[in-house]
Amino acid sequence: MSKGRILVVEDDFDISNMLRIYFTGQGYEVQVAPKGGEALSLTRKQLPNLIVLDIMLPDMSGYDVCRELRTTTRTSHIPIIFLTQKDERSDKIQGLELGADDYIVKPFDIEELKLRVQNAIAAANRQTQIDSKSNLPTGRLIEDHLRSLMHNGKAWTYVDLKINQFDSFTDVYGFVAGDEVIRFMAVLLGEVIDEAGTPDDYAGHPGRDNFVIITHAADPDKLKDRLIEVFNDKVKQHYSFIDRERGYILVPDAVYGEKQVALMSLSAGSVSTKTHQFSDIREITEMAAENRRRGLTGQDNSAANLLTSW
Repeated sequence: MSKGRILVVEDDFDISNMLRIYFTGQGYEVQVAPKGGEALSLTRKQLPNLIVLDIMLPDMSGYDVCRELRTTTRTSHIPIIFLTQKDERSDKIQGLELGADDYIVKPFDIEELKLRVQNAIAAANRQTQIDSKSNLPTGRLIEDHLRSLMHNGKAWTYVDLKINQFDSFTDVYGFVAGDEVIRFMAVLLGEVIDEAGTPDDYAGHPGRDNFVIITHAADPDKLKDRLIEVFNDKVKQHYSFIDRERGYILVPDAVYGEKQVALMSLSAGSVSTKTHQFSDIREITEMAAENRRRGLTGQDNSAANLLTSW
């Protein structure tokens, strides 16, 4: 089981390759980006648990990369460790003022860096309640974000998402396969927000098969439609060829021995401040969940029936 995903932003190949080999051997998944722009692109596609960031990059300053990450809602919680040759006190202060979690000067002790990485990831998980599988914010952090939005006067839409038949899938394919579906969903949220949302959109993971998006998009239905369309198509890759072809799985059943269960699909319900005024967070989440449930009709999991209007 992976200890987490690390993004190394470093243009020196010898250093980046050494870090990739070392941390892979320590049980982490490691991505390398030699440029700041590439690092921002990779982060949008799949959120890392931590970023090791050089300051001197060929296309932009590491400070600018850090500033962009900290001012973008979806990436603001990711721990950042600056790794640089710049050892002036003013450089360290500038990095920490931008929101970096730590600052290490080259040449460095790899064992010390390992401990700092472990501590930064553990602290982030404790303080911000990040789900270890999706790397998305969970309960309290989602509530805090909603509270801040309720007082800023801007229009936004809360989208409640649920993976249907997820428990049946894990009963047949196991929890490891279920974790892969959770990670797939987290990546998909980022991709669709980039495509149909805004930089201020927020994705969260309240628990297991339930996800949320808080979007400022002018057309939130477009975002919901796209999510359902892509999920219902691409989730099939997590099934065997036989199950994909017949369109269902056989799940053990105490009465009948086994029963047919449809493939996983995505349902969505939403509420918007354009049409409602909310007095508290519970009203928002319960109304969106109820709208999602109203979109389900019997066992028909088609996108048309799963999409809920508000």
